[in-house]
Amino acid sequence: MFNVIRTQPAPASLAARRSYSDGDVIIELKRIFFDKCYICETKDPLSLNVEHFYAHLDDDEKKYDWDNLFFACARCNNIKRHHFNDLLNCTDPAINVFRAIRHLPPVTPFSKEIRIEATSVDERSQRTAELIRKIFNDDNTGNKEVTGVYLRKRVFHQYSRLLRHINTYINEDSLPAERNDALGRIKNMLGDDQEYSAFIRWAILDSPALLAEIGVDLP
Repeated sequence: MFNVIRTQPAPASLAARRSYSDGDVIIELKRIFFDKCYICETKDPLSLNVEHFYAHLDDDEKKYDWDNLFFACARCNNIKRHHFNDLLNCTDPAINVFRAIRHLPPVTPFSKEIRIEATSVDERSQRTAELIRKIFNDDNTGNKEVTGVYLRKRVFHQYSRLLRHINTYINEDSLPAERNDALGRIKNMLGDDQEYSAFIRWAILDSPALLAEIGVDLP
C-alpha cells in the first residue's frame, strides 16, 4: 500500500448527490491515487471501481462522502466489499501504510502465494494484511484463480525489472554510465506512482547495503 494526499474541496458533483462515480470524481481519484488501485497497486486498471472505504450500506452520508471514496480495481473491490470495514486508511497522514504491511515479492512468475505480513499486532494492521493476502492469493472461484495468477505474474514482472537493474549496477563489466542509469531506474521504481511500489520498497528496505548505495530515505 501507499500513502495518498486527499485533495480538498470535494469534486462538485458529490454535492448534488447525483452520483459518486461521475467523471469529475473518477478523474480526481485517478490523479491522487496515481492511477493505481489503492489495495493491490495495479496501475491503469481496465476495470476500475469507485470504492467506499467504509461500506455505505445505502447510507447517503457515506455514499457521497469524498473522504470515503477510493480508487480500486474490480477484483479488490469484489473481495473487500462490506467484509473489511476496519482497515488502515492510506489517506490518513498519521499512518505509514507502507511500513505497516510488509510485502514480499514472488520468487518466480509461477508462485502460488505471495506473502503479506503486518509489522505490528494492532487489529487494523492485521486486518489490512489479511485483505491484501486474499487479494493476491484468493482462488476460490474460477475467475479469481485466473485473475490471481495474472496478478502474481504482474508483480513478478515488476520485481524482475528491479533485479535486472540491480544486476547491471553490480556487474563489474558495466560502464559507469550504465551503473548510474541502473541506479536512477531503481530510485524511480521506489516512487509512489510506480506499480507495485510496496514490493519494490520492501525488497530495498530488506537490503540495507543497497539502500545505502541508492542514498534515499524510505518513508
